[in-house]
Amino acid sequence: MRVETTSLHDVLLFVPEPFQDERGWFSRTFDTAIFDAAVTGVRAADFTQDSQSRSHRGVVRGMHGRGGRGEAKLVRCAHGSVLDVLVDIRPDSPTFGQQAAFELDDVRLAHLYVPPGLLHGYQVTSDAADVCYRIDRPHAPGEDIGVAFDDPDLAIAWPEPITVVSARDRAAGSWAALRSSLG
Repeated sequence: MRVETTSLHDVLLFVPEPFQDERGWFSRTFDTAIFDAAVTGVRAADFTQDSQSRSHRGVVRGMHGRGGRGEAKLVRCAHGSVLDVLVDIRPDSPTFGQQAAFELDDVRLAHLYVPPGLLHGYQVTSDAADVCYRIDRPHAPGEDIGVAFDDPDLAIAWPEPITVVSARDRAAGSWAALRSSLG
């Protein structure tokens, strides 16, 4: 498994190296030793919850974050493909306010490590996609924060026509309001 750095501070991609033969392929999708050697501040043993979502082409989920001490997560696309988008909302980060997009799919099998303090969202770019999340603390709805998926200040370039967005995501606040609340 390779570890790749990204343009956002502390965001990493863990890229498996599948073994292929006449049967198909086999891949290690997570390795605690590799994770612990690459990540600071969160240990593999800190992950407490795994979740999975299934969505159809064009669906956008996001942009979600967590207040308080934030939430670390590992995200991967187990089936299909998505464009995963992160926005750094850590005021002390050298990449504060910057965003990056990552193609996650069931071919490359990469895990995206999202440290605490980033907004996260994705759009399905295949007929359907299963996205798996591993997070470092139980969900606490009172700490949820969000920015509208179509906020003009973020100007996220979603690659597909948008088909479905939840009412909650449509009602999310603006990047300008969140930014001013962060100090």
